[in-house]
Amino acid sequence: MQFILKTIDLSVMKNNKVILTGINITIPKNKITAIMGPNGSGKTTLARAIMGDPSLKKQGKIIFNGEDITDLSPDKISKKGVYLAFQHPPEIDVLKTRVLLKYILNNFDEEKLLNLAIKYGLPEDFLDRGINEGFSGGERKKMELLFIDLLDPKLIILDEIDSGLDIDSLRLINNLIVEKIKEGKTFMIVTHYTRIFQSITPDKVYILKNGKIVWEGASSILGEIEKYGYAKF
Repeated sequence: MQFILKTIDLSVMKNNKVILTGINITIPKNKITAIMGPNGSGKTTLARAIMGDPSLKKQGKIIFNGEDITDLSPDKISKKGVYLAFQHPPEIDVLKTRVLLKYILNNFDEEKLLNLAIKYGLPEDFLDRGINEGFSGGERKKMELLFIDLLDPKLIILDEIDSGLDIDSLRLINNLIVEKIKEGKTFMIVTHYTRIFQSITPDKVYILKNGKIVWEGASSILGEIEKYGYAKF
């Protein structure tokens, strides 16, 4: 099976504190991989390390599409086709969404953007607001879905995108995942809940605990996680 991303003995530090140790994961192309574990296990740090967070010090390697991206900046990693949807998308009121999209898109199609706003239940004036300006937490995550739909990355990393969402918003996420998988895209879903997998099934599951991979295997483990939590790992 071909892989789109692989980490090799990846260890990550922040402020001289070791957060991840010896992480070896393989993300197969056109599949859904779940990165699960309790709060504080290092899941978000792993996602940010892959995306090139400059505040993190890394040892080991991160390979994307056969290329070593370990030391690349976030913008260069993004241009190669990796997108990270944040758990808490920030509000940037000094930068209008319209200005940002005109900068990053080769073809700025306002009609398409407004149709996407309707699709994801966003205010029709979102283009003339600052990024996420005045948005609720749920709306900010819907904005991430719009960006994924628009930018069409190869690898989509969803960091706790299901936390705090209602059933309808969760359905939007699941629909997007199904749609993009059909288009040949790849998902790495970071979460400590199993509910996002009630409508979609990951092809592979990794469990992180105390900064280490403690389990990897098939989605059949989800039932045990739902029943017993992470105490058994």
